[in-house]
Amino acid sequence: MDGQVKRLVERGVAITHPMTVDIGGDIDPDMISPGVTIHGGCRISGKKTVIMAGAVLGEEAPVTVRDCQIGTDVSLKGGFFQNSVFLDKANMGSGAHVREACILEEEAGGAHAVGLKHTILLPFVTLGSIINFCDCLMAGGTSRKNHSEVGSSYIHFNYSPNQDKATPSLMGDVPRGVMLAERPIFLGGQGGIVGPSIIAYGTVIAAGTVVRDDIREEGKLVLDQFPKPEVRNFHPGIYWSTKRLVRNNVTYMANLIALKAWYRLVRSQFFGADSQGQALLKGSLEKLDMALDERIWRLGALAAKMKESIHLYSALMMEGVNPALIRQKQELFDNRQGVEECLRGAGDYTGEESLRDDFLAEFITGSSGKAGGYVRTIQALDPPTRCSGILWLEGIVRHVEGSVYSLIPSYKASV
Repeated sequence: MDGQVKRLVERGVAITHPMTVDIGGDIDPDMISPGVTIHGGCRISGKKTVIMAGAVLGEEAPVTVRDCQIGTDVSLKGGFFQNSVFLDKANMGSGAHVREACILEEEAGGAHAVGLKHTILLPFVTLGSIINFCDCLMAGGTSRKNHSEVGSSYIHFNYSPNQDKATPSLMGDVPRGVMLAERPIFLGGQGGIVGPSIIAYGTVIAAGTVVRDDIREEGKLVLDQFPKPEVRNFHPGIYWSTKRLVRNNVTYMANLIALKAWYRLVRSQFFGADSQGQALLKGSLEKLDMALDERIWRLGALAAKMKESIHLYSALMMEGVNPALIRQKQELFDNRQGVEECLRGAGDYTGEESLRDDFLAEFITGSSGKAGGYVRTIQALDPPTRCSGILWLEGIVRHVEGSVYSLIPSYKASV
């Protein structure tokens, strides 16, 4: 028996077929808890890997784990998992392909053959089978029975014909989503969303529908947005509009910054003071930084294309150019470095002091049941405390957006 495998067995880790399991030499055995079950054929590596009690790996097929932080009672049934976080009772079926910067919060998960990367699912969000859902954040729902759902064979389209990925989509939001009190979102199977899009709470998108725009009004049923068959000329490098594209990117990043503040000041109280709990918290914050870095880079890459886009657009349209579009593109290009520095500087912003401190005081006073865990504590918040928290987090979002638009004013909503 391999030495690392033997050490885990001696710690109380159940390894069903120890001769078929590969535990990397960089694994710290103390970071894999007694009570973990590892089935045959699994490969676990990475000095940052943490696996907490009750987790089950490889129940349906072999699992490869690299530098993941895995909470209690998580079930990863088969597939590949790298540089991601799985909080208590998160789950993924066979054939999963979960790459870097994913966070699956409590009881979030997917069925078989789900691909994720830079994906954040708030508690209870459930994905069906055969899904590609990268570069997005999804919230909504109040419990395991009342949750946001993505139907099977769904795609988040995150790569544009102009070869950029400034395409993150926000389904729900962070300020209200973390409170676990919003209507769920339903994305029907055999459909998709073309990023970057914003989808409101309570939205139901019918099966077979591809959404190419924002759904900002809550409680709407969206039916069949497939365009009629049409053939047009395609002009590589030309962006016919940029305002919605940039604004949705900025809003997404502002929500990431709000979520990071939530993790630092609220969720941090629920991870436990031991080394594993702190490693899980550290891993979560690291993934949020990775997600923000990715989005800043992708927006910067888009902004760098604007000079060439202006040239191509002007040559094609000649006297028919839209001066406002030219101005927006030039402004984005000229201020791309400033926008990047602004977003990086805002990464640790925790909100307006009075709003933040008022909520935290109310939260501490009203959270005597914290021993019941994170989800139960949040579900039990009274409406005034919940509203106080929403105001605090929405303030972070507005602050970040306003800071960016002070540099590129033509992208403000009123312009």
